Amino acid sequence: MARKKEISISGNMPLPGRNTPGTVIITAPRLFMKDMADYMQAVRGANNVDFTQRTRLYDLYEDILMDGHTGSVIEKRKSAVQCSQIEFRRNGVPDEGINTLLRSPWFYRFIGDLIDSDFWGFSLFQFYKDGSGWMDYRLVPRKNYDPVRGLIKHRQEDTTGEPLENYHTMLFVGEKRSLGRLARIAPYVIYKRNDMADWAQFCEIFGMPIREYTYSAGDEQARDQAVKDMAEQGGAAVFLHPEEAQMKLIESGNKSGSSDLYRTLYDTCNDEISKIVLGNTLTTQASERGTQALGTVQEKGEKKLNEADRILVLNTLNYDMTDIFTAFGYDTRGGEFYYVKPKETTAEQEINIISRMRQMGTPVSDEYVYEATGIPKPDNYDRLKEETASGNGKPENNGAQEKEQPSPERNKRKEDGIVNRIRAFFVAAPRKGALKW
Repeated sequence: MARKKEISISGNMPLPGRNTPGTVIITAPRLFMKDMADYMQAVRGANNVDFTQRTRLYDLYEDILMDGHTGSVIEKRKSAVQCSQIEFRRNGVPDEGINTLLRSPWFYRFIGDLIDSDFWGFSLFQFYKDGSGWMDYRLVPRKNYDPVRGLIKHRQEDTTGEPLENYHTMLFVGEKRSLGRLARIAPYVIYKRNDMADWAQFCEIFGMPIREYTYSAGDEQARDQAVKDMAEQGGAAVFLHPEEAQMKLIESGNKSGSSDLYRTLYDTCNDEISKIVLGNTLTTQASERGTQALGTVQEKGEKKLNEADRILVLNTLNYDMTDIFTAFGYDTRGGEFYYVKPKETTAEQEINIISRMRQMGTPVSDEYVYEATGIPKPDNYDRLKEETASGNGKPENNGAQEKEQPSPERNKRKEDGIVNRIRAFFVAAPRKGALKW
């Protein structure tokens, strides 16, 4: 049986320490100057049934990810999962050997690339051990893999390649024919960029004053001086004409309305991008119609998407990666990966809860009190505890007599006084009604 291969990634030149180029040759993406014709052509090529060509589509994805709003909302969704703590437990007990692996830098990157499978359509990983013996992975360039036929291509424009089975410890996450969420985002980024270009041209034309120079038609010296003055006074628009000629500048009748039109299209594109990525708009930017209650409702919807991302991660770890963990010496049999539920209460709230529980007679562990409050436990805790239990730890009363226990009659008078004060607080209602009916 032939030994399975390891993927190496390089350009046309070999990597340092290698005599030959990598098994996968990457090519720089073609960026900028994209329009809707490029988008439609890229989608048609990616949807080809027999020979899918996704190079143009993934170049377009690289281009739109340079958009500030698109990149920020995607990072927001990914960080919600990357910052959630994952723990491996066997019979309810955390396994520190595997949990150390989950705290490594590569695992943080892995979670982000795993979530990217929803935006790009898929992610393909190959796991290996680095020079120090730690587990790590390579993300196979998406332009060099045909997910429909399962072929790894030497160059992105190839129509043939090697089967995925020829390589060891590979993990494919996603759908074979899915174009990903970025296919829905791309049109709005293209429209927004074109809108920004027109808006910038509008500001350049109508946002700067226009200078006018005149000279006598027969005075060439005056004309040369006017041209010299024009060159030395900045790049604003300028008109130069003889005094005998007439110049009329006809401006737009509603410049403020035109500017609002550009802004409206810009905000609309950003809103649509936010909806596609996060399912809402109010958790990323303010709105004139937004309220706190509506923002809270939309935040709950966003948390559902984050929960779906966490389920994707757990399913991948618990089902798809068990053989990979075993191949690298990490035994996950009989255990399961969990998300550690974050603590949503503050230290002050914890203290109030502990106080109420003790007032109700419910025992609370002293260790939990120290852990909840963050107060360090004394080194002589056992001795102080014994002194408190025996009464030696109580402050002295300097010979003062103990307080007299209240009698039942005194308690009754005290309760009657409280009731009377409560009654006096409210104004007595008129006997015949407030409106004298």
